[in-house]
Amino acid sequence: MTAQNSSRNLISGFLESAECFPDRTALVVDGESLTYSSLHRRVRQIAWAIQQNEQKPYPLAAVWAHRSHTAYIGILGSLAAGKGYVPLNPRFPLERTCRMLALSGCDTLIVGKESLPQLSALLQTADRSLTVILPEVAASEDLQSKNRRHRFLFAEQLPSGEDFSSEKTSTPASPAYLLFTSGSTGMPKGVPISQGNVRSYVDYICQRYNVNEHDRFSQQFDLTFDLSAHDMFVSWERGASLYCVPEKSVMAPAKFIRDHQLTMWFSVPSIAGLLAKLRLLSPGCFPSLRCSLFCGEPLPAAYAHSWQEAAPNSIVENLYGPTEATIAIAHYRWNTERSPAECVNGIVPIGCVFQGQHFRVTGAERESVPIGEVGELCLSGSQVASGYWSDPAKTQKQFVRLPTGGERVWYRTGDLVKQVAGGNLCYLGRIDQQVKIRGYRVELQEIEAVLRHACGTEQVVSVPWPVHDGSADGVVAFVSGVKSFDPDRVLTSCGNVLPDYMVPKKIYLIDQLPLNLNQKIDRAKLSSLLAGLQT
Repeated sequence: MTAQNSSRNLISGFLESAECFPDRTALVVDGESLTYSSLHRRVRQIAWAIQQNEQKPYPLAAVWAHRSHTAYIGILGSLAAGKGYVPLNPRFPLERTCRMLALSGCDTLIVGKESLPQLSALLQTADRSLTVILPEVAASEDLQSKNRRHRFLFAEQLPSGEDFSSEKTSTPASPAYLLFTSGSTGMPKGVPISQGNVRSYVDYICQRYNVNEHDRFSQQFDLTFDLSAHDMFVSWERGASLYCVPEKSVMAPAKFIRDHQLTMWFSVPSIAGLLAKLRLLSPGCFPSLRCSLFCGEPLPAAYAHSWQEAAPNSIVENLYGPTEATIAIAHYRWNTERSPAECVNGIVPIGCVFQGQHFRVTGAERESVPIGEVGELCLSGSQVASGYWSDPAKTQKQFVRLPTGGERVWYRTGDLVKQVAGGNLCYLGRIDQQVKIRGYRVELQEIEAVLRHACGTEQVVSVPWPVHDGSADGVVAFVSGVKSFDPDRVLTSCGNVLPDYMVPKKIYLIDQLPLNLNQKIDRAKLSSLLAGLQT
């Protein structure tokens, strides 16, 4: 990262694009377009409201919205006010959202109209007084009277924003966003990503793919998924247009890609698999695409091949990166002639780490292993976070120094890889029981913590099932140690705490959980049992 870029914060690219391309389309949501100038005006309104009404200086603001203008305006407004953002999803169980809000410490909450039905319930459980900003909602005496300890700013109370000028500048160490991933204790795990982390990513990606103001980006990901940061900030950095994929098209976006002539696509590989299954990846069907990026779970070679045929004018790349390493930190470009032979177990390599970032493949004693041997991938560099939110014990465990890594701090990913001749890294699975379910990173221990509470027994196991090409469609649970239980009640209890993709599809009561030779629960045997039950 150059000295010039290091002085810029995450909002800089958007502000520069708003000045250079005021009349170009910046954002399209549900068919409604906003130019850079109109989006900028709304962003200034939110930024002013945050700065004028915050109860005390705090580095983060929460945005509780989903696939709406408020979601994106709230994120940019938070950044313009000198704060990082904490995305909250109104489709998540309220208890989980309340927990994330409490853990974040935010005292500012920007709310989309889609979150209104749950707002009073959330405010009544809040552990502090909040400033609640509702850019699309008219003043409501009923809402205010029920929640008197909170302050409200409704649509008609927002200023024009014309006079706003940010007096608060962010440094590279300032937070850009705080995301919560699945945690092994049953509590969401906060990952704070700094402005410098994201700037390093955005600068590299913009240069690699030659992003320009004529590009049209997809916005496929939920805002609580870190890959969404790529869509927004890479697009707005260069004056491009961002097209939010509507809910009805998320699982089958082929028509959306064609209708809007998208040039930049980014999704989890399972979307490509679903389109192939639906026979929507016919050769040449996406001629407008020039970049097709996949991340979040292993990319099967068959999916890469089918997508390349569907988008003949596009490069197809497999990206890899945990949330702690800021969106993605390694890439592999698909080549129809060469790549099939470079795949391992039918999975596309994750390739090489970005220029300027660092990696080690380590053994049990954290020593570097030779090329060709399997080990844990450790990462370091300007994209890697410094630790977990308010969790020094977890930070100390995962962010370490290596015997041959100098004074650098390295993040232990928990991913098993091997580096093959030629330099490519190949992903082989997880060290622990963390899995990918529909593209989301999930720790089975979190599901099991909820199950233990709901079932009243410690003898519970969750198994990803069914698994295809390294990613699971869902989870199935096994319970022992109780004579009987009500599975419907247990599943309802899980649904009140966990997102839908983490709720078990089915629960089996068995006499005893199988153990392996090391006296550990034999998950492979449970998976075999599931296979037998399905036949």
